Order: sequence, then C-alpha cells, then structure tokens
Amino acid sequence: MKTNKLLVAALLALCGSAALAAPRVVVSAYKFLPLNRAPDHVIGARDATPYLAGKPAALTWAFATGECGSETWREQTGAQVAKANVAAFAKAGVDYVVSTGGQGGVFTCATDEGMERFIARYDSRHLAGIDFDIEAGQTKEQIASIVQRAATAQKKRPDLRFSFTVATHAASDGSRRSLNALGETILAAVRAGGLRDWTFNLMVMDYGPPAPDACVLRGDACDMGKSAVQAVRNVHEKYGIPLAQIEVTPMIGVNDMPLNDFTLDDARMLGAAVKQMGLAGLHWWSLDRDQPCKVAVQGASDRCSGMTGAAGAFDAAFREGLGDKR
Repeated sequence: MKTNKLLVAALLALCGSAALAAPRVVVSAYKFLPLNRAPDHVIGARDATPYLAGKPAALTWAFATGECGSETWREQTGAQVAKANVAAFAKAGVDYVVSTGGQGGVFTCATDEGMERFIARYDSRHLAGIDFDIEAGQTKEQIASIVQRAATAQKKRPDLRFSFTVATHAASDGSRRSLNALGETILAAVRAGGLRDWTFNLMVMDYGPPAPDACVLRGDACDMGKSAVQAVRNVHEKYGIPLAQIEVTPMIGVNDMPLNDFTLDDARMLGAAVKQMGLAGLHWWSLDRDQPCKVAVQGASDRCSGMTGAAGAFDAAFREGLGDKR
C-alpha cells in the first residue's frame, strides 16, 4: 500500500497546481441491462437485490438507443425499463445514470420535445445524470443536435448533469495523444452548444498494442492504472478541460486488447487518483464482470473479469482507493 501511495503522489505531481477542489464524485458500475434480466425487465435479476441492498453510490444503466422519446433498450422499450426500475431505485435510495449509445449503438435526438419525453421517463430525485456514449455512427449534425437538445433540457433541470463518454489513448511519449477525431468533434459541439454542467468521461481501456504512443508501459504491457492517469493529464493539458469536468471508465480485468489488463492494484490506485485529482467521476465496465470466471474463457467476457478474486473485489478496490468505507 505504501508503494501505491507513493506512485499516486508522483503521478499527481505531474498535474501540478491545475488540480481543482473535488466536486461531487459520481461513482458507479455499469449494468448492461440485457444480461441476467428478469421477465419483468428488472435490472439484473440475479444480482440487483443484493446490490441495491448494499447501497452503492450509483449504477449506470446501459444502453438506450434509437431516437430520444421513442428509445429502446435492445428488445425492451423505454417505458418497460422505466416502470420496472425507476421506482425500485428511488425506494432503495440508489442514484442512477441513464447511458445512451454504447459500442455499436446509436442514440439520436432531433427535437426538444423528444429529449423532454426521454428524460421525463426516467426522472426522479435519484437520477444522477444522462450520459451520451458516442462511439460510432453519428454524424456531426446529429452530435450537435444532441448537445443542443441537452442544453435546452438543462434550462428546465439546472442540476441535471450531462456526460459524454469518449474513447482515448494515453500516450506517454510526450505527444499527449488522447482523443481521436470523433472525440474532438464531440468536444467542439459541447463547447459550442451552450451546456452549463457537462463532463467528459474517458474510456481508459483497450488502448491498442502496448507502445509509448498509446499508453504507459510496464514491461511489454500497458500499465492500466498509470495509463488512466496519463490519459486524464493529456486531455486536461491538450484540450484545456478542467480536471473537475473529467471522468474515467476502465474495463476491469481482461480487456479486449491483449496486454491491456486492469488489475485490482490498478483499481486501488485509480480510485485514489480520482479523489486526489478532484475528478468528476469514476465508473467501470461492468457490474456483471466483477466476479471470477467459473470456467476458463478466451479473451474478455461480458460475465466475468478473467481474473482471480471474490465477486465484488473490484468494487471494493475502487472504494478502498477512494477512501469510501461503506
């Protein structure tokens, strides 16, 4: 643990005096709704009850796709998801983030009326935010429309936070390589769109074959904890986004890209860094993966981390780093 603390201190020193006072940090695992779903569409039939009983900080629901106001969650309608889960989360006192898009998914929003129907469907005092995970498929015009609709919605709900989840590299060669062209397009739209309260959520995962232009190296692999902090530093310095408006989302355990594995030590270190740097959020993919695999699997699995340790070990490691004693 002493080594981890020294490592975090050294990494934070790289950010200098730019670290801001810590905002309210939204901490959540992602829950991919189609997995372990009950017939009545309750989130995670197998694990929702104990998870809610444990009073997590928040849970991110993934992913709504289609046009806002008539969005779907794969085979489920927005109305089914909302009816099954909004009241249950409110009763349990658990915050939730509604995430849209995702890998291979497209979410669009052409009208203010559609955005209002979308938000109102999931609204409660425990709605912590709306996330736009934009990875592929949207045009520049569609992205600008989403931002404009969100800005209008924020005038009615000034406390509602909007986040934009984007891919990133974590170059350690001095180039500050981080956001790709799509990420830069999204950032330009956000800055031009009039949003008051917004964050950029960096997917600190799957950087590619380990190399200094992609990540921080540890031997022949990416050091995923250091790389996550490096990605934040690069985006902060290159694009001028305040640290208090940056969030991070690692993929726990084995990533899709070889030699990009995210360990429990990485989780503890990243949790501490998020707290000390004053970042806006820490999320992880995913709730279902936070358990060892019952049988050997090749590559990344939707249902387990590919690493040893008890179920919930990554959740506990993140919270240890954050200093969350719940």
